[in-house]
Amino acid sequence: MGTKIFVNLPVESLDRAVGFFTKLGYTFNPQFTDANATCMIISEDIFVMLLVKPFFKTFIKKEIADTKTSCAAIIALSAESRAAVDSLVDKAMAAGAKETKEKIDMGFMYQRSFEDLDGNQWESAWMDLAAAPPQP
Repeated sequence: MGTKIFVNLPVESLDRAVGFFTKLGYTFNPQFTDANATCMIISEDIFVMLLVKPFFKTFIKKEIADTKTSCAAIIALSAESRAAVDSLVDKAMAAGAKETKEKIDMGFMYQRSFEDLDGNQWESAWMDLAAAPPQP
């Protein structure tokens, strides 16, 4: 098995988080789902474990970051096209997300950002590496 990534995020309400991400088109692995957590499938190698805060706390010794006032991380996902970037962020906005900054369009790269219902920051970006400016 190759390397996979499992991002773990604390959430206030598992049902609310699952409802939000379902509207974005993601599915969940029932084998790793219970009242405390679920495994959201981003791709065959990328997963997001959504854990209710009391359960998340059992894995750490620090306090859980208040993502309503602080940014603990940015979860950035590549997209296949500019339209796919817009589609994901537009779905997120329709599901209750907040856009966190203006879109960035550099010609060869296009990205948009949003906060989910728990304040976690997500980015979706498309890049045409062949059109990127050469490095000095």
